[in-house]
Amino acid sequence: MARMKASAYILTALAAVAGCGGGGGDSAVVDSGGVVVDDAGRVVVQDAAPRPDGSGAACMAGNLLAPLGKSHVLVGGAMADTTANSIPIDLRYLYLSGGIADGAGPCSSCASGCMAGGTSCANSGPGCAWWGCWQYDQVPPGDYVKQLLDKTATRQQLPMITYYMILQAGGSAEGAAEVTKANDATFMRRYYADWRFLLQRIGQTRALLHIEPDFWGYAEQVNENPTAIPAAVASANATDCAAQPNTIAGMGRCMIAMVRKYAPNALVGLHASGWGTKIDVLSNTNMSLDVAAEARKLGTFMLAIGAADGDFVVIETSDRDAGYYASIGQNNRTWDPMNLTLPNYRQAMTWAKALAEQTGKPNLWWQLPLGNVMLNNTSEHWRDTRVDYFFDHPDEIAAAHGAGMAFGAGAGGQTTPETDNGHFASRVRAYAANPQPVCP
Repeated sequence: MARMKASAYILTALAAVAGCGGGGGDSAVVDSGGVVVDDAGRVVVQDAAPRPDGSGAACMAGNLLAPLGKSHVLVGGAMADTTANSIPIDLRYLYLSGGIADGAGPCSSCASGCMAGGTSCANSGPGCAWWGCWQYDQVPPGDYVKQLLDKTATRQQLPMITYYMILQAGGSAEGAAEVTKANDATFMRRYYADWRFLLQRIGQTRALLHIEPDFWGYAEQVNENPTAIPAAVASANATDCAAQPNTIAGMGRCMIAMVRKYAPNALVGLHASGWGTKIDVLSNTNMSLDVAAEARKLGTFMLAIGAADGDFVVIETSDRDAGYYASIGQNNRTWDPMNLTLPNYRQAMTWAKALAEQTGKPNLWWQLPLGNVMLNNTSEHWRDTRVDYFFDHPDEIAAAHGAGMAFGAGAGGQTTPETDNGHFASRVRAYAANPQPVCP
């Protein structure tokens, strides 16, 4: 079904391009990866086409959540067990970010013979970078994830796992270098083996999977046409993705296909970066910027890397509290909650709505900063307005095709649910009494 939707989009885009002008102008073709490009090789951005399954309809978030037995905008985040056990959250996410086990594939035991980056993963050592051994070494690797699955099942919460590995495991610099690393077949064999191992640990469990924040944004900045960016896909993972092209577009589709194969009950989404088009839309202060056009451009890229094969698209507002950024001189990270000056929330919702309508997939807001205006702008106690704005205006989240909002610190030293003087917990409890329907 996902391939049919993508094909319909491309055919409609071609028809629209062909109908423009009367000859003699630029023409458009579909390249080998199914992306519409002009004579100069530039990606052609078209308005979103209607999709056969109705995913372009007004309530695409409802289609996502109905199989989960949910009909309201989900709320949750990353937090300690004590917090998660004391408030009525819908989802809880875990961040996997580190190295990959040395050797051809994941270890069978953490206690002996398992290394990551040349460091033993046994508890007797200093600890290794591979997430599969972030646990007691006498239990099988991967228990770190299994613990989340078990804890959330007990609390009737939805587990979410963010897989942010290629930068740390690849050892390259952040940005274009990590995109280049994706073309290293030796490394990517281990990378796909690790992804497969995670999916096998999830198995039949219902979960949300979030693939590689930032990475796709850097890829878009390398080339807006991901079919033109080389990546080791079939050459590194013939087991699962022999039919996929060796491009960044093939990589995204491969990773989603692996979810369908090994974790068939999981829902999966790629990450869409608001700065991927080389304009940081969410920090924009230019009143004349066409925010929706930037979102459609990003959405076109997301479709090319396989977003239509997924279930949702993950987006974020900022990776740090606004108060922290202001302390280092970056004042444009503070959004105006009155929506009078830029950057502000209305701009972000305009962007999110256009992105969802371009991809045909609902958005999941992730890693929302936890600061609040009652804090004192010191480490772990930064000010921000996002918690209050999102809880005060859940109708705007729903109207912009938002399926959920997941709060969490993007780095050490940021505000957490355990350092915000109980503010997040209070807002969650109040919201649970009157949650926002995703379908108004």
